[in-house]
Amino acid sequence: MTESPGFQGGEGNVLQVPLSALEHYAYCPRQSGLILLEDAFEEDAATVRGTLLHQRVDTPGNRGRGSVRTLHALPVWNDALGLVGVCDTVELHANGRVLPVEHKSGRYRPAGPADVQAAGQAICLEEMFRTTITQAAVYSAADRRRHLIAVDQPLRERVAELTSVIRRMLTSSALPPPVADSRCRRCSMANSCMPRVLAGDRRYRQALRDLYRIAPAPERA
Repeated sequence: MTESPGFQGGEGNVLQVPLSALEHYAYCPRQSGLILLEDAFEEDAATVRGTLLHQRVDTPGNRGRGSVRTLHALPVWNDALGLVGVCDTVELHANGRVLPVEHKSGRYRPAGPADVQAAGQAICLEEMFRTTITQAAVYSAADRRRHLIAVDQPLRERVAELTSVIRRMLTSSALPPPVADSRCRRCSMANSCMPRVLAGDRRYRQALRDLYRIAPAPERA
C-alpha cells in the first residue's frame, strides 16, 4: 500500500497516523521513525519490486467479476483511532462481505507486520461501510497466493496500541533507537540508520528496554 505521509490533525485535531506506519513500526520502530520524522527512504531491489507491484494495483478503479466488485487504491480512514491511508484492493461481495487485500512483493510471514497493516485497513473499512469485518488478506507476489488472516480482538488491540505509540513518536519527534539485529541486513535504510554504531551505546540499549512498550516483530535469522 502506498500513501501520503501527511499527519494533519483530523476530527478533534487528532494527529493522523498513516496505515503504512503500522507495518513499518511493527517491523522496526527506527525504520518507521526515519521515514516519518526525517522523510528518509532508500531504494534497494526489494523496495523497487514493491514499487512496481503497487504501480499495477494502485490505479484507482472499480471493476466487477461475477458477484464480486473490486475497488483499487481506495482512500480509507478511521476517525476513532486517527488512522488514514489507501487500500491496495477492496473486494465487495454480493453477500455483504468486505475484504481488504494488501499486496506485498516478498514472502508472507504468518503473524508478521503485514497482518497489522491489513487489520488496520479492515478497521477503517468497518467505519466507512458500517459493517463488521472478520477477515483480511495479504497477497504475496513471491508466494503467488493470498493469505487470509483473522481480524480478531488481539490483532485489533495491537493495531490500537501501535497507532497510539506511533502518534507519541510523531508528537515527541523522538527517533527510536536502533535494533541492530538480523533485520538490518535486509533493510535498505541501514546506511542512514547506522545501527551497529549506535547500538554499541549503552544509552540506546537502555532506551530499547525502557522507552518502547510495543516490541517489534521477532528477529529472524
